[in-house]
Amino acid sequence: MTSLIPGAAEARSGPPASAQGQSRSPVLVQAQPGSPISVQAQPGSLVSAQAQPGSRVSAQAQSGSPAFAQARAGSQASAVLRRDPTSLLELRREAEKATKELEDATKALRDRQAKIRTSEKELSNKLRELQAADRAFAQMRQPLSDIVGLLYQQPTGGDLAGFLSGDTSEETLQAMASATQIVAERDLVLAESSRLQAEREKLAAQAQELRADRLLSEAQANAEIEALRARSGKIVKSLTQALVKLGVKVDKSGQPAQGCNPVQVGMSDQFSNGLIPKAYLCPLPQPGSELRGDAALAFISMNEAYKKQFGKSMCVTDSYRSLAEQQSVYYRRPGFAAVPGRSNHGLGLAVDLCGGVQQFRSAQFNWMEANSKKFGWFHPKWAYVSPFEPWHWEYDPKLGSLL
Repeated sequence: MTSLIPGAAEARSGPPASAQGQSRSPVLVQAQPGSPISVQAQPGSLVSAQAQPGSRVSAQAQSGSPAFAQARAGSQASAVLRRDPTSLLELRREAEKATKELEDATKALRDRQAKIRTSEKELSNKLRELQAADRAFAQMRQPLSDIVGLLYQQPTGGDLAGFLSGDTSEETLQAMASATQIVAERDLVLAESSRLQAEREKLAAQAQELRADRLLSEAQANAEIEALRARSGKIVKSLTQALVKLGVKVDKSGQPAQGCNPVQVGMSDQFSNGLIPKAYLCPLPQPGSELRGDAALAFISMNEAYKKQFGKSMCVTDSYRSLAEQQSVYYRRPGFAAVPGRSNHGLGLAVDLCGGVQQFRSAQFNWMEANSKKFGWFHPKWAYVSPFEPWHWEYDPKLGSLL
């Protein structure tokens, strides 16, 4: 197939772009001792995370969070610059794929951020529980402190002095039992204090790891998202150049209509039949004709194949119809037009052709019948019989998406 993109032939015959020194500058996310996280560009890998000795970055944070595994796998595979697309069909595929990868990476980032917020909430609850345990511990420790204070206030050691001198009276034995209880309570207090201190240290480590994980994950995802945006921008630019080369009308800024961008096709779905704004439609090489973006790109590709066969472009008498135009046609040609608001012309997914196609079983009609589905277009069954309209052809987005 003849290339539509200047320089694409060289891209096909030459080495991959990544081998020509066009590799992206990846990102190294590095945790420095005593500091949070620093981000710097390094050659050699898309995104890497590294923890310095002494930092509390967990293994999960260093390798990237699981939430990004699927999105990163796809984006890393597409990060290596591939052979430049050489047809409108390939450009459309690449643009749609790049958009899907960008959406997946963005969703992964949002999902990861939501999980981090949940973890931070759980950590906050643990901290509140620890504070409550500290207060309960203080209440438990106070009576013991009071008893020990009273014993220290006895100038001669109290009842314990009699025990030390050999006295085994009831008061002396009671004092000895109280001293034993005090020692046991002290041991419990020390054990609880050690447990609470260990819990504090554990929560502090979790908080630090959570912050490091968040910074690393966001840095990784943002780097990948920017790379995908750059890839998508490059594809759209190539698509624009191809459309201009094929005679599609451009605006004053040198860009085709917004509707020619296949990744924005879904935006036209928000409008009712026949009420799609001009900015959401893509012009065809045939003056005055326009369709929805995906249908237009497929039609332009089909038009090139038709031109090679018959030496001239297809003849178009009608394409997108506004609601007012549908009403006009409906009343002028009763029985040969759909009810206003129900026509595929109003969705930008149908054309009426001339130049021979309108004549049933002409060479042009037969060529369209044999080749149109290769581009996502077809002649509907009803148009063969009632009403009989050999000139009417429609685009099937589902069929086009499989090409």
